[in-house]
Amino acid sequence: MRHADLTVAAAMHRAGLDTWIPEGEGKWSLPVHFLPEGAGWVELMRLLPGVRLGLHRHTGEVHALNLAGERRLNDGRVVRAGEYIHEPAGNVDWWEATGTEELIVHVVVKGEVEYLGAHHSVLQRISSADRLRDYHRHCARVGAPPRDLR
Repeated sequence: MRHADLTVAAAMHRAGLDTWIPEGEGKWSLPVHFLPEGAGWVELMRLLPGVRLGLHRHTGEVHALNLAGERRLNDGRVVRAGEYIHEPAGNVDWWEATGTEELIVHVVVKGEVEYLGAHHSVLQRISSADRLRDYHRHCARVGAPPRDLR
């Protein structure tokens, strides 16, 4: 069994789930921890090859460790399994899952994520409270009692 599979199994157990939370075509998340006072969240992200995260900005720093698969950042770097990326607060970027294997990334997000449109106008803002609501909605949908992930 791959290390990524063990990490996913542990995260599923911690969250009390047996399914990932769907977030759109070829993208899922799995909450691991919600930081105190809405300061951010920790999650696993899963993307199929070819799925791209649109242009976005982070209001706080982000730490991301690729557990499986690979992704290409907007600056051309390719991040493979076992590689780590730090994004400082204010970082603006996009990236996409590449290769042939599903991408699984362990991310620590502080602050909010702002998806951007023309002239960097904010199209959507995602906060820790939003991620917590997504978790609770998914638990209700699959009949699993939500757990305290703080």
